[in-house]
Amino acid sequence: MSNLAMRILVTGGAGFLGSHLCDRLLKDGHEVIALDNFFTGRKTNIAHLLGRPDFELVRHDVIDPYKFEVDQIYNLACPASPPHYQYNAIKTVKTSVMGAINCLGLAKRTRARVFQASTSEVYGDPAIHPQPESYWGNVNPIGIRSCYDEGKRVAETLFMDYHRQNEVDIRIVRIFNTYGPRMHPNDGRVVSNFIVQALKGEDLTIYGDGLQTRSFCYVDDLIEGFVRLMNQDAVTGPINIGNPGEFTMLQLAELTLKLTGSASKIVHRPLPGDDPKQRRPDITLAQKHLNNWSPTVALEEGLGRTIAYFRTQV
Repeated sequence: MSNLAMRILVTGGAGFLGSHLCDRLLKDGHEVIALDNFFTGRKTNIAHLLGRPDFELVRHDVIDPYKFEVDQIYNLACPASPPHYQYNAIKTVKTSVMGAINCLGLAKRTRARVFQASTSEVYGDPAIHPQPESYWGNVNPIGIRSCYDEGKRVAETLFMDYHRQNEVDIRIVRIFNTYGPRMHPNDGRVVSNFIVQALKGEDLTIYGDGLQTRSFCYVDDLIEGFVRLMNQDAVTGPINIGNPGEFTMLQLAELTLKLTGSASKIVHRPLPGDDPKQRRPDITLAQKHLNNWSPTVALEEGLGRTIAYFRTQV
């Protein structure tokens, strides 16, 4: 499918991941429509694309139905960091669930292949490590994170049911922690938090003892996985895309201080509710089905690129 120029819709196209995906799709010769309500997306992320004849930006909320004639749809619309998705929890659930319904309805009508950006959060606070796609998760359905966790789980359900019942051509990715240029400086994610604090000379805030782990995938590696998953015909997913390298929050904080040259101190704060203790993807399926996909950008290299971007923002 990827050899032909297509018309592709990216919901959440002005967001961190969406804008990088738009760049990649345009580079591959496709025509791109970016849909965004600018709750967390920013026009500056796609400013360099405005005015191109092969790119169109539409301000729209995916909770409301929309109509386009397209060949593929990437559904990325949803706030993805805890402060943003907890800001209006009901709106977050609506974005995941009603957004999926509207997206799938369009895919059904146009016979477009449709891609759901799901999340490692569907695994909750995992009792299995690392997390394979076969693991059903350990999610608190009434916790402060459940608007996002359960919203994304329902979206996966809808995608599978539209596939089984209406033969909609779907792909589902489960995204693990991703970082890189164009992250929102105030999005509350640990990488951007640490970099901004270090560049401002503020204390780096670690929640809990700092021994909880995360796996960090550089954005270019993630987008490569997206495109490979979308354009192969062997599997629908869900497929984990992430970097299996696992780091404690203390290791990340110390590396950030080293790369920024900051004299900031590390301070500890209480751990927030339902915060997972560990998170690492099992990427066996991605390597098997996505032409041996694996991350190529090491944390130190990717963090260096991200810090260079934030130096222009802070």
